[in-house]
Amino acid sequence: MTAVLVVAEQLRRAVPGGIGTYAQGLLGGLAGLQAVDVTVYASRAPRHRPDPLARFGLPLRCSPLPGRLLTRAWDVGVLRAPPAAGVVHAVSLAAPATAGGRLVVTVHDLLWRQAPADYPPRGRRWHEAALRRALARAAAFVVPSPAVADELAQAGASADRVFVVEHGSDHLPDPDVDGAARLLEAHGVRGPYLLSVGTLEPRKNLSRLVAAYRRARPRLPEPWPLVVVGPAGWGAAPDLAGDGVVAVGRVDGAVLAGLYHQARLLAYVPLAEGYGLPPVEAMRAGVPVVASPLPSTTSGAWPVDPADVDAIADGLTAVAGDERVRAELVRAGRARSLPLTWKACARAHRQVWESLA
Repeated sequence: MTAVLVVAEQLRRAVPGGIGTYAQGLLGGLAGLQAVDVTVYASRAPRHRPDPLARFGLPLRCSPLPGRLLTRAWDVGVLRAPPAAGVVHAVSLAAPATAGGRLVVTVHDLLWRQAPADYPPRGRRWHEAALRRALARAAAFVVPSPAVADELAQAGASADRVFVVEHGSDHLPDPDVDGAARLLEAHGVRGPYLLSVGTLEPRKNLSRLVAAYRRARPRLPEPWPLVVVGPAGWGAAPDLAGDGVVAVGRVDGAVLAGLYHQARLLAYVPLAEGYGLPPVEAMRAGVPVVASPLPSTTSGAWPVDPADVDAIADGLTAVAGDERVRAELVRAGRARSLPLTWKACARAHRQVWESLA
């Protein structure tokens, strides 16, 4: 049995984002597997309260350094991963060098190259340098889709070192319908609504989505509001004021599940994405999805051109108002999402690790 150290520093961040969802799902899937020898590694544990990384029931090893110092030490090469693991797996490009173990790095996307304007300059520089380090250090890469595998190969990774492993869709807890209802009531939302989920940052394309919603709203059977869920990211905030657009900020997983439970549809139209978790969350909950063409959706969503406001508006109108379309998308979405489990994802990771032993 190969000893594996999973570097989960992303889960120490205030806003772990989609990478954090992947890390939580992977660790949860691993905790349910037999015949795995996995230790979780991260920066200094919080003081005076339980360590949230202990909830997975896996052995936990913490550096004495805080997160920023630890990742900076990895970046400049003055600190390696702890020894004694046969494989070290970093859940993102924030990856240490290893002291004898084989390094595996998950690369979620190379979007800073595809859409540089959608990333702050400092972020682009860090991602580019981190990718160079990973290409030099890693024995293997895990990616969420064939498209990212192709991009990584073009960046210099050997194709035989790149393994495609799709994410799971079963990470949300049971829906807190009452909590979702209270949140909506506090924002003046009563009855059905359209839903958008994601970090508020340029590449999520919220400005076009809001413009499309404002065009679609008069054509809907009722003037249903657009509820926007997600934490603030970098860049100028999109105009979310008025005309039925309601921003509720970041919510916990149970409330998010409750919001999916009552939504007419999920609209998710990023300009580019390595995978796309909100659509499969919604599909699993039985919610029709209007989305950019994404690796996560395949034939389970109503596809729209994210650069075409009229196309997005037409998609919102068709999916929100036509019950036959809705029923077909619910069926297709469940067929797409139900096989996507974190236990299956964990098994695939275990196969990658065993191939390096």
